[in-house]
Amino acid sequence: MNQYPIAEIVEEIKETLNLQTTVILQAPPGAGKSTILPLELLKADWLEEKKIILLEPRRMAARSVAQRMADLLGEEVGKTVGYRVRFDQRVSAQTRIEVVTEGILTRRLQQDNTLEGVGMVIFDEFHERSLHSDLSLALCRDLQQILREDLRILIMSATLDGENLSAILDKAPIITSKGRQYPIDVRYTSIDTNAPISGQITTVISKVLKEETGDILVFLPGVREIQQTAAALTERHGDIAVRPLYGELSLNAQQEAIRPDAQQRRKVVLATSIAETSLTIEGIHIVIDSGLARVPKFDPNSGMTKLETVKVTQDAADQRAGRAGRLGPGIAIRLWPEATQQYLKPQRVPEIAEADLAPLVLELAQWGVRDIQSMTWITAPPSGSVDQARTLLQELDAIQNGVITEDGKALANLPTHPRTAHLLLKGKEHTILPLAIDLVCILEERDALGKHAGADISLRVDALQAWRAGKRFQGDTFILERIERAVQSWRKIFSIKSSVYEFDTDSIGLLIAAAYPERIARLVDAASARYRMANSRNVRLHENDVLVKEEWLAVAHADAGVGEGRIYWAAALNPMLLTDRMVQEARIRWDETKGVLLQQEETRIGSLTVTSKPLKEVDETLRAAALCEAVRKEGLKIFNWDEACVQWQARILSLKQWRPTEAWPNVDAEGLLQTLEDWLPFYLKQVKRREDFKKIPLPEVLHTILPWEQAKILAKLAPTHIDVPSGSSIALEYKTDGSFPVLSVRLQELFGLTDTPTVNEGRTKVMIHLLSPGYKPVQVTQDLKSFWANTYPEVRKELRMRYPKHSWPEDPWNAEAVRGVKRKNS
Repeated sequence: MNQYPIAEIVEEIKETLNLQTTVILQAPPGAGKSTILPLELLKADWLEEKKIILLEPRRMAARSVAQRMADLLGEEVGKTVGYRVRFDQRVSAQTRIEVVTEGILTRRLQQDNTLEGVGMVIFDEFHERSLHSDLSLALCRDLQQILREDLRILIMSATLDGENLSAILDKAPIITSKGRQYPIDVRYTSIDTNAPISGQITTVISKVLKEETGDILVFLPGVREIQQTAAALTERHGDIAVRPLYGELSLNAQQEAIRPDAQQRRKVVLATSIAETSLTIEGIHIVIDSGLARVPKFDPNSGMTKLETVKVTQDAADQRAGRAGRLGPGIAIRLWPEATQQYLKPQRVPEIAEADLAPLVLELAQWGVRDIQSMTWITAPPSGSVDQARTLLQELDAIQNGVITEDGKALANLPTHPRTAHLLLKGKEHTILPLAIDLVCILEERDALGKHAGADISLRVDALQAWRAGKRFQGDTFILERIERAVQSWRKIFSIKSSVYEFDTDSIGLLIAAAYPERIARLVDAASARYRMANSRNVRLHENDVLVKEEWLAVAHADAGVGEGRIYWAAALNPMLLTDRMVQEARIRWDETKGVLLQQEETRIGSLTVTSKPLKEVDETLRAAALCEAVRKEGLKIFNWDEACVQWQARILSLKQWRPTEAWPNVDAEGLLQTLEDWLPFYLKQVKRREDFKKIPLPEVLHTILPWEQAKILAKLAPTHIDVPSGSSIALEYKTDGSFPVLSVRLQELFGLTDTPTVNEGRTKVMIHLLSPGYKPVQVTQDLKSFWANTYPEVRKELRMRYPKHSWPEDPWNAEAVRGVKRKNS
């Protein structure tokens, strides 16, 4: 043990944990924190012979760490040290250290919410911030604060913001280990990002094989790139051992990658980001980093998760480079320019910020949590994703009003996503459980047939059954073998024997719809193979897909797309099998395209109409609400919005600005549309079509908006007309912006008027547009006295010549106002 740097601080860790129940350990790779420290902590007095649970973020790491500790003890795995991962465990009554993945701990907490017999929980590689690690920590902290004050929590990481974590965890103490890291020569090289990564990285590997010594670890974004690179390397270099390393590999294949080559050949390990932490791969002196990772990204708006290839973060790049310095001085080659290193994101985004939160929300509901934000979160779950998860869980009948149902408890007890758990239970209910198990394992695995086979999931079931029966089939044998291993694990859980069964496409559609109820889809455009899903999103099949002829689909895999998604996996669906999802309701809605009111009794699944028929009796309240909504969509232009309406609106809006302390209603377009239900419904009884809105006597309707007393005040403060000396009553033109109202009047009709007319109790002068007898503009003024005294003489000269039959007195102050032609001596 003394050869590991962690030995220098083991006693400090023990003493700190004796005084504090939560401790943070910062220790770089190679320090011995994952293997040496847990064995030493078994000797601590405060543990009182209880167990230690060590959490690892990946199954491969859990098995590897357990094996390493067992080797140090000279024992088989399953004695003092054991492991539990999904569908696999090696533990016994003697086991004191259980290495588990986080989902295993979550289920254990739900089954035994005191963790009886467990004295300590260690979170290893916490910087990876998986969804389950954040959830497990929140649950352990909750348990620690309420029932188990003696439960120790140790959080370990090589790259971690310890200060921030400590602040969130009530100032938990931080202990730091120096670690054991040999010098690493970090080199940068540029590649063509437009060319396939596998070809370019093969060239780099070939160059390194010639120029450097030692085994090589290569980081690639995903399995496809690993397989392509492995094929190219094997063809070029027959004397080396090419070893893939990713989570879906068998245990034996993983061990081949981790251990030295049995034939002592030089080894090239092609790995995903799974090799960044925990695993010690023997013999590695050189790391080649593509700078890419494939991560799941969840879109709460679509409810869909898709894998995206992204650039690594700075901390991940450092983790990868560090693998070259575990055993001695090493070399790290980064396939990006050194100048771009500073622009990489400093740290990876916690999974909780981007993941599908349905599993987390279900676990918390089972834990009894109503207010999710009340838990201790290192990163709080986004509210949008939480809402999306709750909506889904309600669709799956797993929660009601935030409380877990009996069905929800059954879903939570199965080691899979709530969607696929619901599929399994639906299969059990309909006595088609073998088919349901096959479907779940197909859905959780990579596609054995490939994209060329189309979207039909039934073809995948056919291939699996043909392979089992030893018949001819098309597909990837390796993937089918992995599917079958998972199938056998599920059959053990449900205690059913292997069997050959018959199935029909209706059953597959039923089961897929059980897992993805919001993705039930109906064809809306056969020409473009476009479907609308129950959640109102549009998705599309490839135009040549065999499923295009199907009117209804249950969609399992689709991307979010930009405005429109693409369907990758789906099954034909008989909607009549989904009676439990159908809702019957009277639906009254406005058809914008046709401009008519539709009044129907509809049977619907989500937003999709299964059947409809005309309503015999119509609820007038619902009818009025639908018509009001139509007005909101189309705007006030749907009415005969004439000048009388414009002036009524402008008069009130003017007073609203002129007299801001008074309670004048907001009657601009937005205000009128917001209050439609208050003034319009009585006049909608005869409206069925768009043209019927034009028949509504709108000026009469609008006048009902003001109470009688306020209408009288409106007429007084903002009159529609002004009487002028000629005896005419001239209309005023008001503006909605509250500017001065305009009086357009022929000049001769104002002879004898000395003062400018006003409104608003004399506070607001009108703007006079003086017109010629031919109604042409002559002058604009708000000062009539000044006009008569200074401007009129010049205007008179011009108008006498243009309109000689009209009277143009020299003294307008005392002249008689006239409406038309009245010849006088002048």
